[in-house]
Amino acid sequence: MFDRRLIENFDWVLLLVTLLLVASGLITLYSAASAGMPVTQAFYFRQLMWFGAGILVMTGAFLFNYKKLDQYAYIVYGCCILMLLAVLVAGKYVAGSRRWLALGPISLQPSELVKVAVIMVLARYYSRSATVKGMGFRELLAPMLLTGIPFILIVKQPDLGTAMTIVIIAATMTLFSKIEKRTLVCIFICGFVTIPVIWLFLKGYQKQRILTFLEPDLDPLGAGYHIIQSKIAIGSGMLFGKGLLMGTQNSLSFLPEHHTDFIFSVLSEDWGFAGSAIILLLFLFLIIWGLNIAHGCRDSFGILMAVGISALIGWEAVINTGMVMGLLPVVGIPLPFISYGGSSVISMMLCMGILMNISMRQFMFE
Repeated sequence: MFDRRLIENFDWVLLLVTLLLVASGLITLYSAASAGMPVTQAFYFRQLMWFGAGILVMTGAFLFNYKKLDQYAYIVYGCCILMLLAVLVAGKYVAGSRRWLALGPISLQPSELVKVAVIMVLARYYSRSATVKGMGFRELLAPMLLTGIPFILIVKQPDLGTAMTIVIIAATMTLFSKIEKRTLVCIFICGFVTIPVIWLFLKGYQKQRILTFLEPDLDPLGAGYHIIQSKIAIGSGMLFGKGLLMGTQNSLSFLPEHHTDFIFSVLSEDWGFAGSAIILLLFLFLIIWGLNIAHGCRDSFGILMAVGISALIGWEAVINTGMVMGLLPVVGIPLPFISYGGSSVISMMLCMGILMNISMRQFMFE
């Protein structure tokens, strides 16, 4: 029988913030589509359909008890790994990489869904293995393997940005679960020592992105063009922006990838510092609200799921905005709810549904 307390405890605040970010994304994408390119205009209408599907996914995600995710975590993780393998074998080849699976008229990017699967499977593992004194190397071998498999498969697409995002989210959840001090120091030392080795294995364009981040003016018409135009767009918005559809960097097509990776630049040019600050505050509020849900949860699996989802949203927002402002290298990470992308929309709305699920069922563990 349906418990009326679920309706009484429904998280309307989380829903409102989610819808505000969704509306902001659609408005910004509409502005990006105003550049007059038919392909970009088609993206806007596709995004509308994806958000419609995302609402259904979000609704389905909070209708059942989230504890069931604990039972099926490894199955979901295994299915996502199979999809990543399918991408390497029969994935859609676009712009030098295989990242999408073509399912009829729909293209799915499994790496977006893998982020949620990794959060789910690590939440299950740490809810059983974390200890008060902290975990050592032996306890960390399994989560390293669970994170390492999708990391390697995504790097081979290649998509180093998404792969590193998964590692950062996993590291956040691991630190939250607590690590022995000696083990943590060893991990940091090993990570620092392996940086030169990692550099040797990077592809040419990946090295170029890092060098461009350090000095964009070295190649202003080549590798540095994206970030230079992005900075111009952000700066030209000034305090209150030029207004919707009035951004010159966007409308004159100076801004590359303006509907995906660099959509925050479009937003900043149209809405200025004031509008950009509001969006960033919404993200900050969403992260804090997610952590507050984790704090109020009485179930360790639910706590870790809420922390993982908050980390996913937080790190992607930080990386994307830092990237377009020249504070971080360009790595192709979408801005949650704002950037165009069906797979990203579905995964984000799924995360919001799970957060609502955890929030509205906190009373069940009192």
